Amino acid sequence: VDIVSKNGNLQLNIPLPGNGRPDADEMKFLEEFTAWMDHASEGIHGTRPWKTYGEGPSVTTAAPRGRFGGTRDVRSYTAQDFRFTQKGDTLHAFAMAWPEDGQLLVTSLAEGSPHAPGAIERVEFLGVNVPVKFTRDTTGLRLMLPERKIGDYVYGFRINGRGLTAPA
Repeated sequence: VDIVSKNGNLQLNIPLPGNGRPDADEMKFLEEFTAWMDHASEGIHGTRPWKTYGEGPSVTTAAPRGRFGGTRDVRSYTAQDFRFTQKGDTLHAFAMAWPEDGQLLVTSLAEGSPHAPGAIERVEFLGVNVPVKFTRDTTGLRLMLPERKIGDYVYGFRINGRGLTAPA
């Protein structure tokens, strides 16, 4: 999702053993990734970057130096990390982790934010179209999640309202 929200391309590298056939670990990953894409594809395919690509502790302008030069980012994602895409009038927010307390706070969507000056009318989980209860104030958009996780990886949300997305 990081790459997509930064207007890049996602490339997957699946290591193969000498016989050229994916082993059980690679097949398990591909099955899980396919299931995730079934839910998240609306917020990935045909989208554009939003006004900011993301927020949270993992967002920085400088990544640690890699062992062989260049940069690399090895931080773990938290429930405060979000990535954003847009398509038409719809904003997609991806929470990079499930919160322990069942609530997410999207600070980029606070009332009065220059990123989202409009009104938020509806929030749903991507792929399952389950409405999400929310409140919005000057600290951000607070999402109240169900007790049971919906999925196992990155959690996508469809956010609709007026004045949330930038013209394409």
